[in-house]
Amino acid sequence: MAQRPVTRTQAVDAAVTVGPRLAVAQADTAVALAALITARALPNPTLAASYTKDPPPYHTSLEIPVDFPWLRGPRVGSATAARTAAQYHYSFQRAAAALDADTTYTRALAARDRARLSRRNAQDADSLRRMAAVRRDAGDASDLDVELATVNAGQQANVAAADSLTYVSTLLDLQTVMGLVATEADVVPTDSLGAPTAGDGDGNVPVSSTLEVAAAEQTLNSAQLGATLQRRSVWGAPNVIVGVDWGDTSNPGGLPTIGLSLPIPLFSRGRGPILQAEAELQRARAELALARAEGSARIARSRRERDIALAKVNRDRILLASANRVESMSLTAYREGQSSLPNVLEAQRNARDILGQYIDDLAAAWIASAALRVYVLTPASARQ
Repeated sequence: MAQRPVTRTQAVDAAVTVGPRLAVAQADTAVALAALITARALPNPTLAASYTKDPPPYHTSLEIPVDFPWLRGPRVGSATAARTAAQYHYSFQRAAAALDADTTYTRALAARDRARLSRRNAQDADSLRRMAAVRRDAGDASDLDVELATVNAGQQANVAAADSLTYVSTLLDLQTVMGLVATEADVVPTDSLGAPTAGDGDGNVPVSSTLEVAAAEQTLNSAQLGATLQRRSVWGAPNVIVGVDWGDTSNPGGLPTIGLSLPIPLFSRGRGPILQAEAELQRARAELALARAEGSARIARSRRERDIALAKVNRDRILLASANRVESMSLTAYREGQSSLPNVLEAQRNARDILGQYIDDLAAAWIASAALRVYVLTPASARQ
């Protein structure tokens, strides 16, 4: 079956639109919105009706809860902060899903290039084996050269098979990240594995302004307001009672009534909810400190990994050019009978290892740069 070409942009778009990673964050955002709507809602009045034998026999009353500002303010503020934290968390999870797709795509590119390199190495090793056999038949080489070339060709064929399997595995991982359900590798990456921009993600963003820390700060704000609300709710909210007593023949117009009901904290002073709110506040403080520490370490680590990988890429380019020249010269010398087969195998191994390292360093630079872009995200940049 023909494979569908996929670019890096298409893979990232699929991961953030149909990928499975954002489902939990979307649900958390919906829950936070529902909690905010609930917090903003005014309490409903209660209608009560009763009958007595004494005149007037009919009694109707309406209990209207009083939503005091010092109770409503912390309740709505806590829900608003919780919703903002959920939105920040969703933005970070969306960026993390894009990072996951970007990283997996980079690994697929590296696996593709390594598989191509392995196939070419296997073909070159088989050509060298045939060359050694021809030279042996002509009396210019020994059986030892043929055996060495045969062993080398077999090893390169095994490496090519292993790298091909690794490439297929990374394609399956890429399809999973993109939300594709398939039992075979149905996509193929089309982008090239070039070096990323040297200054990518180098904005001097303090860790206190990053998206993760902003979400943790909003969670702490929500917990602080929640604890304030629980402490202020010990006495509860009073109810204003208005009504009318009617049905008395001596007073056909009815008798209006008005009153006030106040919950009395006689058996419970809300100790459990207060302790729970204070525990959540303590946890939010700890999560904020952890987000700042881990965020700072991740940014520093990713920036250093990117810089080291880019420096290695620059050195690999110089080494690769030299290794390719040595390989070509040694192969020409062996073909002309002026060099031994072990020298050719050593030159090919060096060129092969340097090119493989070059591919790995390019992938590491891409991955570190992509991670750094996510770790330095701020609420303002996430909205862009």
